[in-house]
Amino acid sequence: MTKVTLQAPGLVEASTIQGADTAWLMVSTALVLLMTLPGIALFYGGMVRRLNVINTMASVVGIAAVVSVLWFALAYSLAFTPGGTLGAVIGGVSRMGFSGMEVLGATAQVAASHIAPHVPESVFAMFQLTFAIITCALVVGALVERMQFGALLLFAGLWLLLVYAPIAHWVWEPGGWLAQLGTLDFAGGAVVHINAGAAALVCAYALGPRRGYGQEAFVPFNLGLTMAGTGLLWVGWFGFNAGSALTADGRAGLALLVTHVAAASGAIAWMTAEWVARRRATLLGLCSGVVAGLVAITPAAGFVSPRGALIIGLVAGVACYWGATALKRKLGADDSLDVFGVHGVGGLVGALLTGVLVDPAISGAQGSVVAQLTACVAVLGYSLVMTAVVLWITSRFATLRVRERDEQAGLDASLHQEQLGH
Repeated sequence: MTKVTLQAPGLVEASTIQGADTAWLMVSTALVLLMTLPGIALFYGGMVRRLNVINTMASVVGIAAVVSVLWFALAYSLAFTPGGTLGAVIGGVSRMGFSGMEVLGATAQVAASHIAPHVPESVFAMFQLTFAIITCALVVGALVERMQFGALLLFAGLWLLLVYAPIAHWVWEPGGWLAQLGTLDFAGGAVVHINAGAAALVCAYALGPRRGYGQEAFVPFNLGLTMAGTGLLWVGWFGFNAGSALTADGRAGLALLVTHVAAASGAIAWMTAEWVARRRATLLGLCSGVVAGLVAITPAAGFVSPRGALIIGLVAGVACYWGATALKRKLGADDSLDVFGVHGVGGLVGALLTGVLVDPAISGAQGSVVAQLTACVAVLGYSLVMTAVVLWITSRFATLRVRERDEQAGLDASLHQEQLGH
């Protein structure tokens, strides 16, 4: 492979673009988008009550559209370009509107990112967009069945620009302050999962509990949909983690392998914890355990051995079960679909264990628990505070919570005038 060095996004000779790597990244982009559409939509839609399924799915689709447009307009540039004097905390605006991302056929040049100069920047930007989409969509799980649809979309757009883009820059842009500190986050343990988990917790507190929460049983609409969503997440996660190698090589293959090992061990650990605590295993518990393992391996996927992945999945399965049960009760927030309990806790477990279990022979990286802990605290703290700020800004322009009678009637009918068939 011809080595190309860029200090910022720019043009490279078309001959330096690697076809196999480009093809793998394009496939990975499709796989990660599949995780949200329809993966998260099905996963969440199956867990809410029948009268709110359409609203939950519409929320995921609406967020995907809003995030995509804003990624094109500004967020990609803020996240993945050097930022001058503020380069440690936020990117610049040179790629606003994807400016400069052209293919110049007359001179046989292609725009490329300095982070991945061997693939077209258009593919790299699309791959990273799918991460932004799923991070914003994950937050939906904490606020289902009670948030105004328009307020949610406004919140998601502001949150992308003010929370997700800066954190992505800190961790994944080489000049970001956490990247300079030596933080290891292969595919988004901090950027995606800790970030979304913290935001979800704030949203749950701000909106308050659903009507009847803790007083009546909230029966999931269809756990078969949730299982289908889990399957799509499991398969799509291969693009999420193995695609983050940005090349079609042995490290990508190892990332794919450890992802599967962690998902399986997470499911077993959650099932075992549930069996011990409740004397039964459930489909929802198995699905949650799969996701817990996938979440926790995400920051470590390019740095640990299969044995390390097994440990991460087992620890995450138990920790996230605790997060979705005992910790949830202690926090007292109606985090409806356990976003913080699974993604927040799982992200923290995975980020910290990455510092412990990293194998320098795999990537050459040296693990630092201090650097990992610093990233966890910084991302958690920033997301908690700034999510509250974004919610406050949103509340100045839109009512956050639906009226009680609309909540009682269900958001499908009251907000969308649609309903599931019988």
